[in-house]
Amino acid sequence: MNFHVMTLFPELIEKGMNTGVLYRAMDRGILSLSTYNIRDYVSNPHKRVDDYTYGGGAGMLMQAEYVYLTYQDIMSRIGSDKKVRVIYTTPQGSVFDQAKAEELSKEEELIFLCGHYEGIDERVLEEIVTDYLSIGDYILTGGELASLVMMDAVSRLIPGVLNNDESAMTESFSDGLLEYPQYTRPEEWHGKKVPEVLLSGHHANVEKWRLEQSIERTRQRRPDLYEKWKAENDT
Repeated sequence: MNFHVMTLFPELIEKGMNTGVLYRAMDRGILSLSTYNIRDYVSNPHKRVDDYTYGGGAGMLMQAEYVYLTYQDIMSRIGSDKKVRVIYTTPQGSVFDQAKAEELSKEEELIFLCGHYEGIDERVLEEIVTDYLSIGDYILTGGELASLVMMDAVSRLIPGVLNNDESAMTESFSDGLLEYPQYTRPEEWHGKKVPEVLLSGHHANVEKWRLEQSIERTRQRRPDLYEKWKAENDT
């Protein structure tokens, strides 16, 4: 998986990706990251990427031309005639979830566009963006953090990124339910004991218990997910 990020703050993206599991995956060549500072494509002497909005209103807007020049450079480096998905991180987009992460993990190249100020001139969005995605109904100062969240979620689904591929298949949302509670040593801590079934060695009973716990945890914490799972699994 090759990530390409159009941003005004490449150092934020680079620092976020160059840690832990993602850093090791990039070091092994499973992932790659290229950041593109939109200001590098600006022709005016002050490197301004924004201007006032037509029709008035508060705030400034990122100009179309510099975003487009950045995009063109990325596509020339990718060197493919195939349409590459361009993800614009915006609170106006559909909400990013595990299903979308799995869908995006099948791509070879992903381009992320990080907006700032009041957003980006609509004309360049119409020209290059394929996916409008949000990480929630709130406003951030820029699209970098949202892009990092999405890249992290997608990366974990790439074969070889995690040490144990099975862990990505059994986590929350993989089957429409939240993950079951988990425990490690010692067997008793602060008077709380590990459930006996997990110590039994009886794999069928362990799996049954885990499913029951996932269902109940989802019902309590995410009733919206529970109702969806229930509707899909009721016969």
